[in-house]
Amino acid sequence: MDVSVSPHAILAIVLACAAIFLYTREKIPLESSSLAILAFVLLWFELFEIEANGERVRAGDFLAGFGNEALLTVISLIVLTRGLEVTQALQPVGIVLARLWRVRPQFAFLLTMLIAATLSMFLNNTPVVAALMPLLLVVSLQVNVAPSRVLMPIGFATIIGGMATTIGTSTNLLVVSIAHDMGLPEMSMFHFAPPVLFVGAFAILYLWLAAPKLLPDRTPPMRNVAPRLFDSRLRINDSSEFAGAPLAETLARTGGRMRVSRLMRGNLELARLPSQVVQPGDYLHVNDTLENLVEFARLIGATVLPVGDDRPVDTENPLASREHLAELVVMRGSPLEQTTLAASRLLSRYGLSLLALHRPELDTKAEPENLKNMPLRAGDVIVLQGAAAGLERLKRSGMALVLDGNISLPRPAKATLAFAIMLGVVLTAATGLLRISQAAFVGVGLMLLTRCFGWQDVRDSLDRGIILVIVASLALGLAMTATGAADLVAHAYVAVLGDMPVWVALSGLILVMALLTEVATNNAVAVLGTPIAIGIAQALDAPAEPFVLAVLYGANMSYMTPVGYQTNLLVMNAGGYRFSDFLRAGVPLQLIMWIGLSAIMPIIYDL
Repeated sequence: MDVSVSPHAILAIVLACAAIFLYTREKIPLESSSLAILAFVLLWFELFEIEANGERVRAGDFLAGFGNEALLTVISLIVLTRGLEVTQALQPVGIVLARLWRVRPQFAFLLTMLIAATLSMFLNNTPVVAALMPLLLVVSLQVNVAPSRVLMPIGFATIIGGMATTIGTSTNLLVVSIAHDMGLPEMSMFHFAPPVLFVGAFAILYLWLAAPKLLPDRTPPMRNVAPRLFDSRLRINDSSEFAGAPLAETLARTGGRMRVSRLMRGNLELARLPSQVVQPGDYLHVNDTLENLVEFARLIGATVLPVGDDRPVDTENPLASREHLAELVVMRGSPLEQTTLAASRLLSRYGLSLLALHRPELDTKAEPENLKNMPLRAGDVIVLQGAAAGLERLKRSGMALVLDGNISLPRPAKATLAFAIMLGVVLTAATGLLRISQAAFVGVGLMLLTRCFGWQDVRDSLDRGIILVIVASLALGLAMTATGAADLVAHAYVAVLGDMPVWVALSGLILVMALLTEVATNNAVAVLGTPIAIGIAQALDAPAEPFVLAVLYGANMSYMTPVGYQTNLLVMNAGGYRFSDFLRAGVPLQLIMWIGLSAIMPIIYDL
């Protein structure tokens, strides 16, 4: 069948390529790229009259994505997952696994992967990994196993599990929704699970037995941070040359690095004015590393004392810290992305101290004061120190993912209720009693009514980046369909294949989608790929469903780069991985999934 080549179709293809390029740029926020794409499409279809199926496509049609059922379902499921996070409903699973890891680590490793993959069939992958990561960091060190040998395989297991159901990922929901809108029968929750479960079993075995041997031992950032900060007092000695000198001169002697929080003379607190004269016996309250405290004391002629103890610091009377270390991971779409710690006022708001910032190309020895003014990127790991209450408030804020290694927090009273509501949503959707969108909406309402979370938690869970990416992708997908660009690409693909069998076209489509999703957001790849897949099936006179599933599977297969999936970013930083480590373990997994699905799908669909 001939396909006409129109300027609008060419423009749609160029715009799709530009969108994929923009989504690969770390320095450009997802929402900025999405708004630019959406604005261009709206202006384009407002200025030019374009018809599809005998009807004019209007600019307003491209805003329908904001009310798209798939988008609203994605948002509802994200909010429900937030309820499980807030109530820590998954914590009992972590505690049981922690006990098993200490007794039978190899079996516990396999069981953890299976549980993670199963949970990811019904929950967003990111909170599953976030809930298990502190546990894995702690127990892997206790059983003398490098965290880098277990974190990546478990992260990959959640991606495999998420491929199996319609609610496993937002990508799946979008593909199923678009395919239904284009005339395919609606797919039930487990409609396309059998191929994933069959091939995934071999993939899990690989991740359990082979992948850890391919991964090197890496030092996680938490084990290689700057020393802790300690609250201490520097008592000015009688022999100090700065006794009787202004405070400004004392601070200048340290190069301005010493920051005094209080100046005490006996029980009297003095004003910390530059002209304030420092007397012998005065106490300077300073919060810093032990190394810096010792250096400051030497420079100004002082003695380091703990707070509330007049005995000098030594091996028998060391400085103690009641504060906790934690890692804060900046996720893509987080309010912290493209801003600075100083501008966000995060440290002062939660009473935290900055110890280090980890980024592959960053000098980790840079002074914390300089790091506070550095623009943050997705994937950055900020090592903080603070009181447990401040870290808990930061966790609940939803600004970023906080990992503090604590696996024994008390279980909130609403955890069982939140888990029961989520289970009810899954069961009613799986049995067909309610549509997925309806069940998810009811679940959100029940969690609000039972106070599993509040409206602030709902607002915190909404990711503007994901929302705008989906809306812009749906608009671009409509543009590809309305202009005939999707059919043009589909026929070009078939022409390149020539007389190859249908199963080759199917296998090639899986691979193309998998490679694209390694560098661009998988939602955009899936939305653009679905109408093209249907066009390929029509050109080959083959059933459309396996080609739609080829897009769905391929868009989830993000194993070879850390930027392909949010869980990859999480495990990269927590495990101290390098980019090359994803190729070591990811390439074989990519081949297993690609070859396995390419072999089993032609059998299922008789291609």
